[in-house]
Amino acid sequence: MRTVMLREERRGPDQRFLWAYVDELGNLHIDGQDLGPGTAAGSSDGEYEWFQTIAANDIARVVELLAGETTDGVLDLLERDWLGERTYELEKRLRESDIEIRLSTWTG
Repeated sequence: MRTVMLREERRGPDQRFLWAYVDELGNLHIDGQDLGPGTAAGSSDGEYEWFQTIAANDIARVVELLAGETTDGVLDLLERDWLGERTYELEKRLRESDIEIRLSTWTG
C-alpha cells in the first residue's frame, strides 16, 4: 500500500508526523503522530496520535477542495502540493469543509 509522508518535523525535543494512504476500499486516511513535551496538554506520556478517514465517495471533493484537477489522484496531489508546512493549511481546509471526516485519537 502506497503511503505518502506529508510531514516529518523535528523541533527541539518535539516531533510531528503526518502521512496519507488510500485503503483497499478506496477510503483516504490522513494520520498523524506528535511526540515530545509539546503534547503535554493532551497526553501524559508525550505521545498523541490521530486517525482521520474520508470515505471513497468524497475523494473527488477533497481533490476539488485542494485545488486539484479532476484527473489528479489524491495521493499524487498531496505529494505534489501539500507537504511540509503546507500540511497545516491542508488540515485547516479539511477541518473547515463540510466533508465528513471520521476521527479517532489515542493518547498515552
